[in-house]
Amino acid sequence: MPESRLLSYGFKFLAAVFLSAALAGCGTMQVGRDFDLQRFESQVKRGVTTKGEIRAWLGAPAATGTAVNARGEHLLQWTYYHGRGRMGRMSQVEFRILEIQFNDNGVVQSYNWSGTVNKGSGE
Repeated sequence: MPESRLLSYGFKFLAAVFLSAALAGCGTMQVGRDFDLQRFESQVKRGVTTKGEIRAWLGAPAATGTAVNARGEHLLQWTYYHGRGRMGRMSQVEFRILEIQFNDNGVVQSYNWSGTVNKGSGE
């Protein structure tokens, strides 16, 4: 099975866990490893920063896969995520995803993130 399909299944599984917990109305929940997005953005340099540096800053990725850029190039993609909150109160749930793309030499080419940014960290 291709890595991108495995990544898709992983996110579906994660969404199912969150939905199940929300429906059950359970207490506080946390998934993934927290990361400081502002610090990451201040340290990372496209075309310079390596996989080794990223791993030193953030640890092992939660998932790996392939991203295809606008020029059709296939890039290695590492994904990090973190979610936390009180599942009975979906308005108070924070969830962030950081995706980092590397060239064949293991150097950062691009990254993107989505989700909620913690208060005090660039909201």
